[in-house]
Amino acid sequence: MSEPIQEKLKQSLLVAEGLYYRLVLLVGETGSGKTKVLREFAEDIGAEVININLLLSAELLGLSEKQRLLHLPEILDKIVEKKQAAVVLDNIEILFDQRLKQDPLKLLQLMSRNHSVIAAWNGKIEQGRLIYAETGHPEYRQCDGKELLFVGMNGTATIDSAHKNEAV
Repeated sequence: MSEPIQEKLKQSLLVAEGLYYRLVLLVGETGSGKTKVLREFAEDIGAEVININLLLSAELLGLSEKQRLLHLPEILDKIVEKKQAAVVLDNIEILFDQRLKQDPLKLLQLMSRNHSVIAAWNGKIEQGRLIYAETGHPEYRQCDGKELLFVGMNGTATIDSAHKNEAV
């Protein structure tokens, strides 16, 4: 199952190279195997998987709440600045922490201006909407997935619909 998903990640990454935001999301629910796929993918392209929860929490530890809010985007940039052209991110849940008062998708998009970014998104795609967490959960997010590149752990991908539109 992971080989077709990895192939779709590679194809999506190629498509992303020509876009303003070079962001590809690997979307799947908890326990769906995103981390394994990302590790295999990163190894295949010669990159490392960056654990955002671990690195970001270490950087934020000595900052006040106000400093965290102000400096979060630049801290994320610092984490990925010396990385290769493609950056692979896993464990991004800290970005959804309400105390940080940030839009996680915007943060990922900002990072993807300078690097191609492949990030694990713990959630699902339903009716063209990207969803994180369950309705009623404090970290619940829902956003329009129309202009996003994603590969689902179920094998669906944005590039699939693009190929269908070309054929019509």
